[in-house]
Amino acid sequence: MSTNGHQPAGEPLSAEEWLAARHADRDQRSPFARTSNGAHAAPPPANPIAEDDDPSSLPMFSGAWASDDDRPGRTRSEFSLRPLVPSDPVNESYVDHTNPDQTRDAVLDWDLIAQYRAEISTRLTARLDKEGGRITEEDRRQKGIEVIEELVKAEAESLVSTGRRPWTTEEEKALKRALEAALFGLGRLQPLVDKSDVENIIIIASGPDCSVWLEKTDGTVVTAPPVADSEDELREFLTDLGARQNRPFTEARPSLHLRLPGGARLAAASWVTANTSVVIRRHGLRTVSLDEMVYDRKACGPVLADFLAACVRAGKSIVVSGVQGSGKTTWVRALCSCIPPWEMIGTFETEFELYLHELRDRHRIVHAWEHRPGSGEIGVDGRRAGEFTLQEALHDSFRFTLARQIVGEVRGPEVWDMLKAMESGPGSICTTHARSADHTIEKLVSCAMEKGPQVTRELAISKLAAAVDVVVYLRADVTDNGDGTSRKRRWVEEVLVVDPSADAVRGYATAPVFAPNRLGPATATGKLDNHLAQELARHGFDLEAYTTEAKAYEGVATT
Repeated sequence: MSTNGHQPAGEPLSAEEWLAARHADRDQRSPFARTSNGAHAAPPPANPIAEDDDPSSLPMFSGAWASDDDRPGRTRSEFSLRPLVPSDPVNESYVDHTNPDQTRDAVLDWDLIAQYRAEISTRLTARLDKEGGRITEEDRRQKGIEVIEELVKAEAESLVSTGRRPWTTEEEKALKRALEAALFGLGRLQPLVDKSDVENIIIIASGPDCSVWLEKTDGTVVTAPPVADSEDELREFLTDLGARQNRPFTEARPSLHLRLPGGARLAAASWVTANTSVVIRRHGLRTVSLDEMVYDRKACGPVLADFLAACVRAGKSIVVSGVQGSGKTTWVRALCSCIPPWEMIGTFETEFELYLHELRDRHRIVHAWEHRPGSGEIGVDGRRAGEFTLQEALHDSFRFTLARQIVGEVRGPEVWDMLKAMESGPGSICTTHARSADHTIEKLVSCAMEKGPQVTRELAISKLAAAVDVVVYLRADVTDNGDGTSRKRRWVEEVLVVDPSADAVRGYATAPVFAPNRLGPATATGKLDNHLAQELARHGFDLEAYTTEAKAYEGVATT
């Protein structure tokens, strides 16, 4: 047989032989994969076969009908899409080799998926409009999945009917997951957000370049595939993402802060930065307890955990501070695990991160407030339409008979309203960024003074010294293991007790009840005031253990 499919006259040619010859040199690739350089593969040239002798020119082989109605021998599909690039097996070059249980990740053609998504969205909208009535988000998602299934089935049938290599089961699953993520999730970001060993996703896009890094839970930083083909595409994606939560991301509003499905937190900036920058913080622990912080994460010793638990039960107001990424949110969750389940809690956050309102078995009644930035131009009152601030939320909360008020993070004048909460009831908890334990109070003073000229430094200090009882300072460090891997550790470095002071300069006094320790997490110093010690003892604090640890570790504190 000749390579072009012809045989000498008189010898009949079977269909199998024709197909074998026709596709012998054809590049069989999946229609949703990319070539190694990221571009679509060019279709291979047709073999030089005379049209009148080529059975593949028949409609059953060509796949080039003018409309669906012209397709013979096939049930008409609701879709009329055609594969947009030649078949190409899924590119499985990006695999996280540090996770042996991970299935291989397909690098999909997101340009093609975007076109599929547009078709699915159009069909879904038409279907929902036809059905009418009120549609819940869950119903919309379910119907969207049905449309995706129909699309993939139709395209799979098209591959078979046109003589191309069909998708494998794994390729179909990858395509369905990608389409669902593109329609309802985070698109190309979704596989990264779903990785359990990733803590931070860092993205920097400039022009046609989009660089992605993953900071893992052990502190290791590795590169990842791009999540957009250009800076403009990334901006467009972020704009769409913000619109879902009524958080505009435009040149007039060049920053974006929002929570993602699953609890991750996204921060993005563009137009006012050299590049479009995005950082996504994943929170792996929601139901963490103080026992876990002691025995699983080695973040503190049992005596320190016992002290903090007693402070929570005694209704002491606690500020958790530290630099970025030191684990403040995780520690607030751990402290809240000591709150009795019958107490009513209010949480106040820029974006939901604590999710205490979802832990019904641990906290029965939680009223959760979230900041809303508003949209449009600033009005004559200096506010954007629809804006709702944490200050307003804290003010409103006084009518909700709360036992505890938990502020996710204090970064500005909302500290003044937080102080009102601490003065009005026991046991408030908040976080803030600070470079040391001693600097924490000074940071809060600065934030309070942002409220306006009526809040003087002296007034802010007097309020803080009276309202804040305990400062817990956290530290994070990444160490090189020497074998190409690293280890990230977070621990409590210092705990201060805060009291008012007659000192005319400072206005408050701090006592380090747990001090930095060269050998590990903070240890007892023995400097706990007797009055506070007795109060905490009534709430279960083991004073003898505290005294014993202070004597055992005497002199190990860092200078």
